[in-house]
Amino acid sequence: MNRRQFASAVSVGLAATATAANVTASLGQAPVQRPAPIAPDKRLQVAALVYPGMILLDLVGPQTVFNLLRSDVHLVGKTRAPVRTDIGVAIGPTLAIDECPADLDLLFVPGGLEGSVAMMDEKEVLDVLADRGSRARFVTSVCTGALILGAAGLLRGYEATSHWYVRDLLALMGAKVATERVMVDRNRITGAGVTAGLDFGLELARRMRGEDAARLIQLVLEYDPKPPLDAGSPEKAGAELTSRVRQIRGPAITAAKQAAERAAVRLRI
Repeated sequence: MNRRQFASAVSVGLAATATAANVTASLGQAPVQRPAPIAPDKRLQVAALVYPGMILLDLVGPQTVFNLLRSDVHLVGKTRAPVRTDIGVAIGPTLAIDECPADLDLLFVPGGLEGSVAMMDEKEVLDVLADRGSRARFVTSVCTGALILGAAGLLRGYEATSHWYVRDLLALMGAKVATERVMVDRNRITGAGVTAGLDFGLELARRMRGEDAARLIQLVLEYDPKPPLDAGSPEKAGAELTSRVRQIRGPAITAAKQAAERAAVRLRI
């Protein structure tokens, strides 16, 4: 089975789960509290920002879920020139920023600290994000992508999270800092660092297609994490290891703070 056939099979499953949910409701059983999903036969319009220095895993984890949700995913770059990711794999944007569709079901920004800091000063990019985000059904990010959303003014007054070593900077741009792995505030959905992308993707699937569809995708992806170590957060890793990471990333964190302060001035916060 190739990728297209696989995605098609999952789409059939999504439609079946939605039908089953409707049957349950018609039988008068107590409804489960869940967000209203989008019709299974509607293709979702998704724009994902791609830029030099982004973390590839921030993109491909969520994008795998977007694909299974039957989405048209537009990879939007500042231009159509390929961008080099953190591991050296180049991504080819499918659209330039000025070609980004005007109306979206989902606006998504992945992270990558140095690359995110650079994007926080790209007025053309921020202006388009602000415009598309003002109409998108969901405005979302993973990792330091939240810094870019913040710089575009899209997190002002919303609870949001990001990678643990920069999430406090969101407050400078008017956000309310959250520590959850995935934070949902109205139509803003933000994920924590890197590997939170799959958690983010499943939460998004639940809200866009319904809980049964999200469970089906989780099973298809065999997402059942059992890490061999238990050091995935500052609380678990301890002060010494956390301090080492902060020291290693110190210059980039300082640059991110300065970019957030510049954004605050532009946003008049």
